[in-house]
Parts: sequence; C-alpha cells; structure tokens
Amino acid sequence: MTTQNQSDRRYDRPPQGRRGGGPRATMRLVEKPKDFKGAMKKLLRYLKPYRIFLLLSVIFSMASTVFNILSPRQMGLITTELYVGMTQKNGRIDFNYIGRIILILLLLYIGYTLFHVIQGLISNTVSQKIGYEMRKSMADKCNKLPLSYFDTNLHGDILSRLTNDIDTITMTLNQSLSQITTTITQIVGVLVMMLLISPLMTAVAVLILPLSSVFVAVLVKKSQKFFKAQQENLGDLNGHVEEMFSGHLVLKVFNGEERSIDKFKTFNAKLFESSRKSQFLSGLMFPVTGFIGDIGYVAICVLGGYLVLSNGIQVGDIQAFIRYVRQFNNPLRQTAGIANTLQSTAAAAERVFEFLEETEEIPDSENIYNLSDFKGDVSFKNVYFGYDKNISIIKDFSVDVKAGQKVAIVGPTGAGKTTLVNLLMRFYDVDSGSISIDGVDIRDMKRNDLRSLFGMVLQDTWLFNGTLRENIAYPDSDADFEDIQKAATLACAEHFILSGGDGYDMIINEEASNISSGQKQLITIARTIMADNPMLILDEATSNVDTRTEILIQRAMDNLMLNRTSFIIAHRLSTIRNADVIIVIDDGRIVEKGNHKELLSKQGFYHKLYYSQFDRVAANSIVS
Repeated sequence: MTTQNQSDRRYDRPPQGRRGGGPRATMRLVEKPKDFKGAMKKLLRYLKPYRIFLLLSVIFSMASTVFNILSPRQMGLITTELYVGMTQKNGRIDFNYIGRIILILLLLYIGYTLFHVIQGLISNTVSQKIGYEMRKSMADKCNKLPLSYFDTNLHGDILSRLTNDIDTITMTLNQSLSQITTTITQIVGVLVMMLLISPLMTAVAVLILPLSSVFVAVLVKKSQKFFKAQQENLGDLNGHVEEMFSGHLVLKVFNGEERSIDKFKTFNAKLFESSRKSQFLSGLMFPVTGFIGDIGYVAICVLGGYLVLSNGIQVGDIQAFIRYVRQFNNPLRQTAGIANTLQSTAAAAERVFEFLEETEEIPDSENIYNLSDFKGDVSFKNVYFGYDKNISIIKDFSVDVKAGQKVAIVGPTGAGKTTLVNLLMRFYDVDSGSISIDGVDIRDMKRNDLRSLFGMVLQDTWLFNGTLRENIAYPDSDADFEDIQKAATLACAEHFILSGGDGYDMIINEEASNISSGQKQLITIARTIMADNPMLILDEATSNVDTRTEILIQRAMDNLMLNRTSFIIAHRLSTIRNADVIIVIDDGRIVEKGNHKELLSKQGFYHKLYYSQFDRVAANSIVS
C-alpha cells in the first residue's frame, strides 16, 4: 500500500475514535445494531450451509438438558425411600429399589455428559469453520477494495472487524446458541416437573420471581447512566495517558507537566466517581436477588413441610423441588445476558457484512500483455483527478516521458506530486484523461502486471518482522546470498549491516526500533534494487539519511536508474540536478519543464523553490 503525503490529500479524514475500552463490570453498555433483524437475516443466510450441523447441535443440547432435568426427581425418590423406610417401615429400606434409582441416575449423568460433549464438539467445529470462512472472505475483500477505502477509514477499525467482530460472532455460535436452546428447554422442562410435584408450590415459586425482576429492572435503569459515564471517562483518561506518553518530549519542552497532571487528576476523579456509583449499584444485584431468592426457598420449605404432613407430596419431593427452583432461576437470570449477547452479535455481524458489501475496485481487464516487451514510454494525457470528486487536485496534466528518462517531479507542499504516482500505479483511477505505457492505457492492464513494472522506494519505510536478509530478499525469497550482498552494497547498507553482531541475520523487531530511520531507508532501497523492475518510483528516497550517505546513495541510484524510466519525487532539489527532465507542478498543473540548468536560468517558479533552499551566491554560481 502506498503512503500519501497529508498535504496531497485534500479531503477530510474521519475523526479518530475514542481510545480506551469500556468497563469490565457485571452490567455493561452493549453496542446495538442499526438493523437487528437485517443483520441476523444476513447471518442466518451465511449459516445456511451448516444448518444440518447446527440442527444436530440444538438436538443434542436439548437432549443433554432433558437428562439434567430428570435427575433431581430421581434423587428425590431415593430421599423418600430412605425417609419412609426409617419412619414407617421400622428401618426396612429397599436397597434394591435405591440401587435401580442410582443406576438410572448414572445413566442420566452419562447421557447428559455424552450429549453435552458431542454438542460442544459440533458447535465448536461449526463456529470456528464459520469464523475461518468469514476471515477468508474479509481478507479476500481487502485485496479488492480501492486504496481510497483504507485512506478514509481508521485502520484500527478495519482490524477490529477482522478480529473482534468475528470473534464475537464465533463465540455466540459456539456458546450462546446452545445456551439459548438450553435456557428454553430448561425453563419449559423444569416448569413441567415442578407442576407435576406440586402446582401450589410452583405458584409460590413463580410469584416470587417478579420481585427479583422488578428490582433488577430498577437497578439497571438507575445504574445505566453511571456505566455510560464510566465508559466515557475511562476513554478520556486512557486517551490522555496515551497522549502524555506518546508526546512526552513535546510535553517536557513546553513545560506542560503540571497542566497535564491536573488534567489527569480531573479525568481520574470523574472516573472514580462514576465507577464507584456504577460498581456499587451493580454490586447490589446479587445480594438482594439472593435475599429474595432465600425468602422464596424458606416459603417453599415451609409449604413443602405442610404438604408432606398432609400427605400432599413426599418428603423427597421437597429436595427435588428446591433443585428445580435453582434450575428454573438460573436460566431466567441468564436471559438478560443472552439478549445483550445477541445485540452485540448482531452489531458485530452488521459491521462485518458492511465491510464485505463495500464497493470494490473496478475489475481488472482480461487483456494479457508480454511485460518484457514494454520499453517504458509513459504518457499523461489531459489527466484530471481529485480524492473528493468535487475538488480536482490534478488538473489537465499532460506530459510525455521517453523510455529511460529520469523524470523529477517537484513543487510546493500539496501540489499533487505523490498523487501523480498513485495514479501511475493505479492505486486510484483518473477522473478523466488517460495514462498509458508504450501506448497501452494502464486501465487496460491487470493491476498486478502494471505494478510489477515498477520498483518503489517510499518516504515512509516499511519492514516486516524477520532478518535483514529476508527483508532485502522480499521480492525474491529464493535469491542467492551474493545477490543480496550486492543489493546491500549498492544501497550503501552493507557497512551498518556488518557492523552489527548478527550481520544479515539480525532480527528486525516488531516496531523496527532496533535500527535507525536512515538504516530502514537503506534496507528499502536495497529491497528495490533486488526487485530489478524496468521502471522506478522514488518518493523522497533519501529523506532520512545524512548528507554523506545521500551522496553515496545518489551514485548508486544513478547506476540503478540507468536505462530505466524513473520518476523521482523530491523536496530537496539538490538530489535531482542530474535528472533528464524536471517537471514543476503547482496546484495540480505543470508550470515549468526542463533540466536543472534550463529552469534556473529562467529564474521562474523552480528558481524560487531552489533559491529558498540555497543562498543567492550558491544559486548564482550554479547558474554560471
């Protein structure tokens, strides 16, 4: 991906998102989708190929839940037999009967475990497969999206869709789908078992539930504003801390420590207050609901004891009923969590499908050209272009470049220099006009074929994790070590490479912070030399090196550019004195064209640019 000078981008970027996550608490704000039904319908269509497996997962989940529901009643039968045997049969207990019940319990537990494991295996396999397919689809989509999408969207947001949003979807499919099935089955099944034991006790248990529900609803309503404030305050605090650490040098230079600390204290105090209130209110939930639940258990025990004495139920039924009440309450408590999970999943799916439905690049032409036949004549004809369709950056740009020429593109900041390179590489397509190579419109070429004609050295360097050898050999992973050394030597990089203890096997860390900016630039130049492309683009290729190294690189570049069509973007005009043609642009138009001496002798726009970098005496001596 090319880099773009900020000044060349004359369109508004989206605002940077708030830094810092939301609070990890019992109750939390859930991102809600714009269209819940629409997002879930799209997700269901995506799940259609796996519907048989998902159906099997639901069936096994229901079966395991049923086995789990049946076990308390069997345990109640054992308790009843022991009680009756000791109190009414003079200690004669039917252990054969108890043994049969234990065998049934064992079979129920084995069935529950077996079906639960099988269901988990199916749901996990299907969810991970769907996650794999979604990531693959999004990775393929990345290669089809125009560069403008990445320029106008936060990279962190795109990465979040590829990782966090898909993880949310897979987690829901893996856990929440079976949880929903289990919850529904358990509520219905347990309610039936409770009614079979005692409709009266069931009515008491069910009537107590609204008390907990009303309390939780009131608590959530009161605490929601504090959780929202906590999330916002945490984001403000994290953002301020990040700014303090990333800009600590500027902070110290302008003696801004006290102001920054005062601001930190303000954010910290707000976070403390909102967190204290939100956590306190959320902390009340379990004790109070537990208290209400305990009152319910007491009422059930008292009522159950009365029914036992009046021969309405057996004593073991009280034990079974209390376990059923627990099984009945747990899924009801989980209902709010499931609802939040579905909301988050729909929001995540919405973001994923929004990405997958983005407008793609214009499809490649089917034309096939022999790339070895291209000589390197480049022609811009009446080119107009703007990142914003209403504002043109390049205006009626026309120029013919002969094969093998070294063409320098210069101009003030924001003139459109890098934009021309973006158009030449088809990172963007022209709004009107045409760009052709050897008479072939670049829009009639495959993008990969077009870009394989150019080697690029950009102002912003990019190195990946790995050795220096691997970075230099990136264009050809099978390159001989001798060729790698030759490229490093031509780029004036071998001296610093060999001065390190590991030489070419030195590992570049994640941030490439173990080598300097200038050394990174040398490695990227060596990498371009290794590519051996027929044409070159150099965008401020020596911007990060010292003057002595710049002179050496300039000599190497002259050798590299020999017989190659080369486009050189430069702000330091001393680096382009030997260019065959210098194109001076301002506000997207060509204002002057010629070689270095010709343009200085005209004492026009180029002369002013050059004069702004060198004193009058030096400029006059060069002219003479």
